[in-house]
Amino acid sequence: MVLIGEIVTQSKFAEKAAGQLAKTSDPIEVWGSIQSILVAAANVSKILWPARKEYIERGKQLRELLEVDDHNLLFNRTFRNHFEHYDERVEDWFDNNNSSVYMDSIIDPFEPTPLGLPQFFHRRYNPTSQSLSFRDESIDLKAVLAALGEIRKKCRLFALP
Repeated sequence: MVLIGEIVTQSKFAEKAAGQLAKTSDPIEVWGSIQSILVAAANVSKILWPARKEYIERGKQLRELLEVDDHNLLFNRTFRNHFEHYDERVEDWFDNNNSSVYMDSIIDPFEPTPLGLPQFFHRRYNPTSQSLSFRDESIDLKAVLAALGEIRKKCRLFALP
């Protein structure tokens, strides 16, 4: 029950951060809110899909109890990892690219061209579509928040809201 309560708490953190994200244009608040959403989503992911062998069965039991599909969007922690291991991404970028162009923390309400995002765009957020990109990968923050919300609803059957 403690972990179900933690899932609820983490989803509330993400919901609060999403509310802040929706009402700010301050770049620090935008990126802080995005990071909070990613961390909260990853924390739920780690509860439901633990990395350590001794907790895998517990995760499986929780997923079954909450009826969370193994292909749920929260399973993938790639975007959280891009932010958490940003230092490694920067080092790798400069070690493996000839370009000296490096653009980061871009807040842009326009969609990329049909040719895609420029390779030198690192972290990019589109507040209109709520799309978050890291280089050539993108994720829909609305979908992440919706996945958290669905799991939170299921948790209410077992814990306080």
